Amino acid sequence: DKEVRAIFLRLFAQLFQGYRSCLQLIRIHAEPVIHFHKAAFLSQRGLIENDFLTKVLNGMAFAGFVSERGPPFRTCDLFDELVAFEVERIKAEEGNPPKMIKHVRELAEQLFKNENPNPHIAFQKVPRPTEGSHLRVHILPFPRINEGQVQELLQEGLARSQGAPPATRGDKKCVVPAGPPVGMFICHL
Repeated sequence: DKEVRAIFLRLFAQLFQGYRSCLQLIRIHAEPVIHFHKAAFLSQRGLIENDFLTKVLNGMAFAGFVSERGPPFRTCDLFDELVAFEVERIKAEEGNPPKMIKHVRELAEQLFKNENPNPHIAFQKVPRPTEGSHLRVHILPFPRINEGQVQELLQEGLARSQGAPPATRGDKKCVVPAGPPVGMFICHL
């Protein structure tokens, strides 16, 4: 699962390398609007006639990508690092499948670590019932719930949540690395 995601991450990093140099921040509105200059991106990469990339850039998914990833100051992630710093590595690995596979595995491991930051927490497996356990009659009646205690616990929880400071994410915003200019990536798909 993570290796397939890593392959697609590399693909989109290669496809959109240099996209940040074609972003334009328009500040005529109360909220700044981010515009992607498609023609400049395609012409600088020598892909004006490429129907696939043109359709990708005209799609709604890419518009969402630009609005989400366009701001110059936001939380950075693995994709931003690939686009900005791994350009030469990805190019060098094109003719060397073992190096490419190694890089995909490294990315997959990073994706796994991002999703499981606490690997030491292990989930306990439920033991398989012993043979014949279903034949034993040892079903205890479900205990009665004390409504007063339930209400008391709910009130305590509400009081704690109202007095607690709002939860904040630990992600720190930073300046998104621009990476090399688009002109470096002249290729033919």
